[in-house]
Amino acid sequence: MAAASAAVSARAVPNAQKIYEVSRAELPVSCPLPGMMLWNSHPKVYLPIEATGKAKCPYCGADFVLVN
Repeated sequence: MAAASAAVSARAVPNAQKIYEVSRAELPVSCPLPGMMLWNSHPKVYLPIEATGKAKCPYCGADFVLVN
């Protein structure tokens, strides 16, 4: 059970930040991000960030910025 607890604590808390920087290697971008715990977050949504370099999650309002 301790191993399971350690694995959960190693994951990022969803919606903890308001601005997330992502690289082109991380595309396509979804919120919550793959490394976040999903059990206490909103449904996964893919964000169209490629055209403008910015996107906002319609559920939690987190901003995503594409960095090179």
